Amino acid sequence: MSKRITLRTEILLEGLKFPESPRWHDDKLWFVDMEAYKVMTVDLKGKTETIIERLSPVSGIDWLPDGRLLIASMVDCRLLRLDPEGVIEVVDLNKFETVYLNDMVVDKKGRAYIGNFGFDYFHEKPFAPTKLILVTPDGDAKIVADDMAFPNGTVITPDDQTLIIAETFAARLTAFDIIEDGSLSGRRVWSNLKSLAPDGICLDAEGGIWAAAPGRGRVVRVLEGGKITHIIKVENDAYACMLGGPDRRTLFVATSTHVRTSGRIEIVEVDIPGAGLP
Repeated sequence: MSKRITLRTEILLEGLKFPESPRWHDDKLWFVDMEAYKVMTVDLKGKTETIIERLSPVSGIDWLPDGRLLIASMVDCRLLRLDPEGVIEVVDLNKFETVYLNDMVVDKKGRAYIGNFGFDYFHEKPFAPTKLILVTPDGDAKIVADDMAFPNGTVITPDDQTLIIAETFAARLTAFDIIEDGSLSGRRVWSNLKSLAPDGICLDAEGGIWAAAPGRGRVVRVLEGGKITHIIKVENDAYACMLGGPDRRTLFVATSTHVRTSGRIEIVEVDIPGAGLP
């Protein structure tokens, strides 16, 4: 049995509240500071910029093929888009009985796959399964998967054939085949993570997935079937991760505390570059 490799991070940026949804785009790391209601960027020298600031929490972000940014407005469950003239509403997803929009990924055709909590986690309501929603660039929306246990971080493989999503409250990564119209089929367990509850995830060029594991102070690299090859330890909790940098070998880790303070962006260099979407 091969030995797991343990790595440690360096701090790129601190002084945040609760960073989430990191994305590498235009030579910068984009992310949301969920509790500060901001979409921000930071470059590899630590220089930051606030792209937008809202009046309530924002969650997942990703881009349409034409370069416009999509933003999940978390509490009011609306998908927003940043146009040249400002932020507009694409679609209201409350009709699907969503509770707190979560992470998302946008495919090469501009279709957004968006998760949600499914229950009022912040007020300690009982767990309830929920659905994964697909939104087209025109704002049409439909359910593409149900009975999801807190659908969270999501990736699409480089061949555009497979979507893999973290089901946080089921401690697993789940895979689907992507059909031509964006619907999903062939649901299967990609990896059981047992005591690890995966949050944000990203994919590398050898098919491994880095998964942030809140409550365990770490990010792990896991292969299909469940083998963990690498562990990255962090001081606080890791909530999301993304491979970026000039060669996509810089792993960015979004960390914070359970009371959503002392947020950081941490970095570590890895051997295998990122691949696929986002």
